[in-house]
Amino acid sequence: MVILTRVLGYTTKLHNYTRKYNRERLIDSLRIHVTGGTGGSGLPSYGGLGGSGGNVYLIPEKKLTLKNVKYKLKNMKLKAGNGSESSKKGLIGISGKDLNISVPIGISVYDENRIKLGEINSQDTKLMIAKGGMGGCEQTGYCGLKGESRTIILDLQLLADVGLIGFPNAGKSTFLNAISKAKPKIANYPFTTIKPQLGIIKYKDYRQISIADLPGLIEGAHINKGMGHKFLKHVERTKLLLFIVDIQGCQISIKHKYRSCLETILLLNKEIELYKPDLLDKPAMIIINKMDTKRADEIYNEIKPKLSNLSKFLPEFDKSIQPTRTLQFDDILTTSLILKDENEIQKIKIKIRQIIDEYEEKTFCLRNFNSNADNLYTKLKQQIERYAPTFV
Repeated sequence: MVILTRVLGYTTKLHNYTRKYNRERLIDSLRIHVTGGTGGSGLPSYGGLGGSGGNVYLIPEKKLTLKNVKYKLKNMKLKAGNGSESSKKGLIGISGKDLNISVPIGISVYDENRIKLGEINSQDTKLMIAKGGMGGCEQTGYCGLKGESRTIILDLQLLADVGLIGFPNAGKSTFLNAISKAKPKIANYPFTTIKPQLGIIKYKDYRQISIADLPGLIEGAHINKGMGHKFLKHVERTKLLLFIVDIQGCQISIKHKYRSCLETILLLNKEIELYKPDLLDKPAMIIINKMDTKRADEIYNEIKPKLSNLSKFLPEFDKSIQPTRTLQFDDILTTSLILKDENEIQKIKIKIRQIIDEYEEKTFCLRNFNSNADNLYTKLKQQIERYAPTFV
């Protein structure tokens, strides 16, 4: 009886902890209402100009989260300062004080109609989101105008070099734990990762590569099933898509069909394609996990020829899981992450770095080529204009 009570007590504590962990969800989207300051009145008899209203800006701040921003701005009136009125002692009114709102780096800003207003991706960015009203002058009949008032949406997309993609319980959290000092919540049940985790791979030459461990996808994620769009968007800014799949396949729940390892890969491919086809152009790498399990080597030898050319073998699978475009993997590695084999982990680290460096080099060369092409076009245009005949 005592043992049963202890077990039940432990279960209750675990349940309460899980519920608390669920409630402490990541806030990756925040809606706020902002208003620019009102312009000050002018002085018509003296031609005095009222001060313009202050503007509202978003500025980046390190180690800040949207959760911090939410609680900091709670019950605050987000309005910039009003411009001062013109007077006999000061014909030109003083401009209102600008309002600076600190936000995390990696924010995209939209208006209510989902029209993008801008992004904050670096420490030196400053984005104006509401303009102050014009001060009173002849054009306004010497009346100060109201500032711009709008509702904006702050949308956070994690800025990470690598995005981990896989179905629940494939080993993503175990991978992050093995390869970096991150300590994600790990257990032997689906949906271990409830909110994104960030880890850092550190190399001996002080190079660092950041990895985002995202909650497991489920079939239908592209139409926002499960955590759907909420977390798929976080892979958009990554440089490398790192797929982790279970060699034994996956069955999320009794409501879902069992999927083999290859079917799992095709489904992940399709979910990403249906969400945003451009993501398939990113470099991709796959880790086949749990190679210490029964018949793992035998299964891998069967699927190995198909992994390097998925499109050729698509007719073998049900049409419902066939993507239009198949992923081309830069590398395919096998491991058993739970064993934390140092040699295998080191090999994965090196390969991740190689793929990202190649990607960066190609991006840099392409950017320079486009820049040089634009400069050449401008020079040729100037030469043509300089020597072209003039008709009178």
